[in-house]
Amino acid sequence: ETRPQVTVYFQNKASTKEIFKLRDDLTSSGKILSIKYVSKEDAFKIYKELNKDNPLLLEMVSADILPASLEIYAKKPIFLPEIAEYLKKQPGVDEVIFQKDIVNQLITITNILRIISYTFFGFLIFMTVVVLIAIISFKIALKKEEIQLLQLLGAIRSYIRYPFLREAVFFGLASSLLSFGILTLVLFYFNPFLKSYLQGIPTLTLDLHFYQLAVWPINLNFLLITLALSICFGIFISTLASFLAIEKYLE
Repeated sequence: ETRPQVTVYFQNKASTKEIFKLRDDLTSSGKILSIKYVSKEDAFKIYKELNKDNPLLLEMVSADILPASLEIYAKKPIFLPEIAEYLKKQPGVDEVIFQKDIVNQLITITNILRIISYTFFGFLIFMTVVVLIAIISFKIALKKEEIQLLQLLGAIRSYIRYPFLREAVFFGLASSLLSFGILTLVLFYFNPFLKSYLQGIPTLTLDLHFYQLAVWPINLNFLLITLALSICFGIFISTLASFLAIEKYLE
């Protein structure tokens, strides 16, 4: 997982200008997360570091015979086959390293996890609404006489709803802050493991269609957006459940 998703090696005749133009064209496509240029000299430094304990291999190789390359990360795995095919057609390209089978497995796993996640959160939302409606219905039943008295006095529905909705907002806010706190503690607890597992991957983003949210490495922007979404979601769900429970009783 720590290797570049696509690596393209260039022929010796390829100039730096041509390589940089190809790099800029890829970047402007909007499908690239990051591109790293590795010159012949950089490749030779890497080679020396990898073979520092083998003097014979060091004597046999010089920077001139090592190819320059681009190490490419895509924003989404589905872009990788297209990028690889595009690179193979470019002049000056010697070889494109792209492990198609592994990427296809990654795409399949990603799609399965996405379906499981949507199903799980859909079920979680449904159960949350059901439980909240049950709890709020019980509380309404305890105040049955008070509500009936208000109705006899001609109180409008919004006046009767208001105390329950205000309480629902409070519970929604409290539950969202609690869940965010637990999530943050879990993230920081597993942060050393994640750093080791994701070593070599510069960043991971979540495509929200209208915004690319960087989720790795853990950053303040990600935490603030997660907090805001948690609060909005918690208040919305609790208020909706409260509203449905009250309407059911008032009818």
